[in-house]
Amino acid sequence: MKYFQLILLFVTFSIATSCNTSTNKQITNTKDYEQFLLGSESTSLENIQTDFNFWKQKLEKTPGQYPYYAKLAAANNAVFKLTGEIESLKQAEENLVLVNERTNYNNAGYLRSLSRNYISQHRFKEALELLKKAEVNGENLQQTQFMLIDVNLELGNLEETDKYLSKVKNFKSFDYLIRISKYNDHIGNLDKAIEYLEASLEIVKSSNNKSLVQWNYTNLADYYGHAGRIKDSYSGYLKALELNPNDSYAKKGIAWVVYSYERNPAEALRILETVTEENKAPDYHLLKAEILDFMGKSEEKDRQVDKYLAQVSNTNYGVMYHKYDVLLYADDASKKAKALEIATQEVSERPTAQSYDLLAWSYFKNGQKEKALLITENHVINKTFEPEALLHTAYILKANGKLDAAILLKKELLESIYELGPLFENDIKNI
Repeated sequence: MKYFQLILLFVTFSIATSCNTSTNKQITNTKDYEQFLLGSESTSLENIQTDFNFWKQKLEKTPGQYPYYAKLAAANNAVFKLTGEIESLKQAEENLVLVNERTNYNNAGYLRSLSRNYISQHRFKEALELLKKAEVNGENLQQTQFMLIDVNLELGNLEETDKYLSKVKNFKSFDYLIRISKYNDHIGNLDKAIEYLEASLEIVKSSNNKSLVQWNYTNLADYYGHAGRIKDSYSGYLKALELNPNDSYAKKGIAWVVYSYERNPAEALRILETVTEENKAPDYHLLKAEILDFMGKSEEKDRQVDKYLAQVSNTNYGVMYHKYDVLLYADDASKKAKALEIATQEVSERPTAQSYDLLAWSYFKNGQKEKALLITENHVINKTFEPEALLHTAYILKANGKLDAAILLKKELLESIYELGPLFENDIKNI
C-alpha cells in the first residue's frame, strides 16, 4: 500500500509546474488500458447473485443442509472481492460462523474458510486461533500450514513462520513459492522475492486457473515497482487486466505509475474515477486525496478525505483501516491523541515492526520525540524495510539530534520516491 502526506502544502510555481512535467521517460500509453476503463459489461456480479439465490432457495427448502451456508459465504466473498462492499464480507462471516457452529468447529475446511474471512478483516489473532484448531484436526493439513504461514507473518511471528515454511518446503509448489516470496520481501530480500514469484507464475500458467494467474501478475507488478522496474510493473498490471478487465487493483497500479513515475496527476485521477465507480474500498479516496494535494487542489483533497472518513465510520470495517487512520489523525492537531490510541491498539493486536513504526510516529507527532526514538531503535530499525517506516525513522532520528544516522537513510529514501510518491520528494531532499 502507498501512504501519503496530509499536510497543506504551500505550492510554489516550480512545484505546480512539476505536476504537469515528468522528468522520467513515459512508459504508459492510454491505448494500452483505455479499453479497460470503459465500464465493460461484466456479467460477473449477475452470475454471483444468481449463484447466491440458488443456494439460498435450496437452504430454505432444506434448512438442515448446513453446507449451503458455506456456498452462500463463497458468493458473499465473491461480491466483496469484486465490489469492495464491506457488508458482503460481514455477511460471509455470518454464514461461515453458522456452518462452523453446526459442525462444532471441528471441520478443518470450514475453519480455514472463516479464518480467511478474518484475515480479510485484519482480525489476525482470531484467524490464528481457528487455524490452530484446524491443525489439530489434521484434515488437509498442508493447506492449514500454508495459512499458518500467512497469519504468523502478518502477526510478526517470524520464528513460527520459519517453522511452517520448513514443513511445506517445495520449490515446485505454487502455494509454497508465493509464501517464500512474501517472506523474503518482508525481510528485505526483494530480488529473491521477485525470483520466487516469477517461478510461481510459470507454474500457475499451466494450471488454467485464470484468477490465480491474474493475482500473480498484480503481485509481481507490485514487486517490480518496488525494485524500480517500472516498465515491467506496468506490463504486469496490463496482463492482469487482459485476464480480468474489472481488476480494480491493477487499474490502481497503473494510476500509480502514471502519477508517481510519469507525474501526470490528471490522467491518474481519470483512471481512478473509473475505479471508484466499480469498487467501494475506502482507500481509493485517500489516493485521490494525495494526488489532488500534489496538484495544489486542497479543497478537493479535503473532500476526498471526508469521503474516506465517512465511509470508515461504518463499524463493519473494524480495524481494517487503522493504519490509514493513524496517519491521518497524527497530522490533525485535534486528533493526535486518537492516533496514539489507535497505534497502541495496533501494536497490541499485531506487534509487527510496521505497527511499532505507527506507534513511534504517533508519539513523535504528539511531541514525545524521545519516546518515539526509543520505540524506533528497539522495534523498527533493521526490522522493516518499508519506505514509509524508513522516512518516519529519518524524521525521528533528525529531531533527536542523530543527523548522521538520518542522512544515511537519505540515499535509500531518494531511491524510494516512486514508492512513497512525489509529495515526499522535497522533504526527503531536505533531510
